[in-house]
Amino acid sequence: MIPQTNKKILIIAESINVEDSSGSKANVALIENLKEAGYELKVYHYSRKEIQLNAIECINIKEIKYGSNYFLSRLQRKIQHNSNLNLAKRLEPIFGFSFTFFNDTRSIGKALKMENVQDYNLILTLSKGASFRPHYAILKLPKFHSKWMAYIHDPYPFHLYPEPYNWDEPGYLKKIDFFKDLAAKCRWAAYPSLYLQQWMESYYSMFKNKGVIIPHQLKKTYELSMLPDYFDPSKFNLLHAGNLMKQRPPFALINGFLKFLKKNPEAEKDARLLLIGSSSYHKKELDILTSNILELYISNGVVNYSTVLTMQKSASVNIILESKAKLSPFLPGKFPHCIKSGNPIMILGPAKSEVRRLLGQDYKWWAEIDDVQQIESLISSLYSIWKNYSVQNKEYEHLSYYMSSAYLRDKLNKIIL
Repeated sequence: MIPQTNKKILIIAESINVEDSSGSKANVALIENLKEAGYELKVYHYSRKEIQLNAIECINIKEIKYGSNYFLSRLQRKIQHNSNLNLAKRLEPIFGFSFTFFNDTRSIGKALKMENVQDYNLILTLSKGASFRPHYAILKLPKFHSKWMAYIHDPYPFHLYPEPYNWDEPGYLKKIDFFKDLAAKCRWAAYPSLYLQQWMESYYSMFKNKGVIIPHQLKKTYELSMLPDYFDPSKFNLLHAGNLMKQRPPFALINGFLKFLKKNPEAEKDARLLLIGSSSYHKKELDILTSNILELYISNGVVNYSTVLTMQKSASVNIILESKAKLSPFLPGKFPHCIKSGNPIMILGPAKSEVRRLLGQDYKWWAEIDDVQQIESLISSLYSIWKNYSVQNKEYEHLSYYMSSAYLRDKLNKIIL
């Protein structure tokens, strides 16, 4: 344990429920490493349930259940449920956000009004998905702005995602105005990756000279569980854990795996490709493949967090699957878990990505997401290494420090008083 500092951080997190999203998992890892780094913490969270983190004061923010925003949000839900109308497409271009969003941010703001900014050295907002509710709430409380670090985990809004994420959403112009205001008023903007910082600064000039890179955190210990029946640790297990979105199709990976089996028929008794997580967009095609490929396992939706961690630790190869693009500015939330495992990581993604930047441009276990031939070649090489028990676990040691509480402490102590 690093010695306690005399510095105190107020954290406002959208959720600290590790089972609800990868963003919440990253939030909790960061909070726990801040505690490990010696900071005194007070955490407000909007998880909608009581959650306590070890030796950390956690306050579950209660939803306001009165007022116009609350009742309008419930009315909108009821109309949409009964009629299948998407009222957001009509309302959010006018208001920018849903009535639920406004009620949630008001609930967060109300919970914080009695806090004295002078009691803290840093105010840190953490979100998940495309929400940024804590950020919006703090934006409405100017007393916090002089010590406010806004953690930007993803591009915002959806409209500004890089190719191939051709996303649009109602009210995006007002959402851009929200982030312009945020960029102007926060003291610091923290990002999990350098490329995400550069991406956001290209759209919001007021973020410039405020950027701090705080990567997703690697914890010293994780709560593990029993391996599931479908995971045999004695096999050559290629594991992808994470959502298979429309923009991240796994079919070249599967075809590369099949080519590997065809070239190495003796591997059929050893090799398994496991795709763990939501894959609803590709379900029809994947169902056909799983019925014909005995060596392929695809989970039925999301799997418990501790079970996934246990599989990542036991996998022969962990796979990071990104989109076909010129740039991937994202640092996947599972990246620290893959590093922690010490096992080879196979990256399938663009030549320019945050993952490749960290592992090095000469990192050998990389291919474009659609390069079936190279994927087959990588799997064959990794299989040969596995058979000969020659896996080296020292390749990622420099990143273990980069994502540690010690590095986090050194980084923050340079900027907060």
